[in-house]
Amino acid sequence: MGQWENQPEDYGGVEFWSDPERTGWLTKQGEYIKTWRRRWFVLKQGKLFWFKESTITRASKPRGIIPVASCLTVKGAEDVLNKQNAFELSTRTDTMYFIADSEKEKEDWINSIGRSIVQHSRSVTDSEVVDYDNKK
Repeated sequence: MGQWENQPEDYGGVEFWSDPERTGWLTKQGEYIKTWRRRWFVLKQGKLFWFKESTITRASKPRGIIPVASCLTVKGAEDVLNKQNAFELSTRTDTMYFIADSEKEKEDWINSIGRSIVQHSRSVTDSEVVDYDNKK
């Protein structure tokens, strides 16, 4: 669960206040208290940040950060939540739910986050492959 939490000052060198890949309002379900809150989201360099306000500066403090490389899927979730324009973002252990303002916004977020997952997920390199058959 900790990966969804705000890690103060640990933004991985991402300047979220300038030239983001995507920004916009989404309604997000709380992690522990399952209420719905409207938050301003910023997607940049493999991290999805959220804020209470849409005016973002260098001094802004994210309310939370999701490293998209840890995410496995992003897909529509209208049927799960029984809400229009809903989508989900899942890791191996957690699923977060969001509601966009329109069908187009939902599709745009799914596409942007999906692209970011592909770009930032770590693929296995040759040096990480262990072939026990060929070990001496």
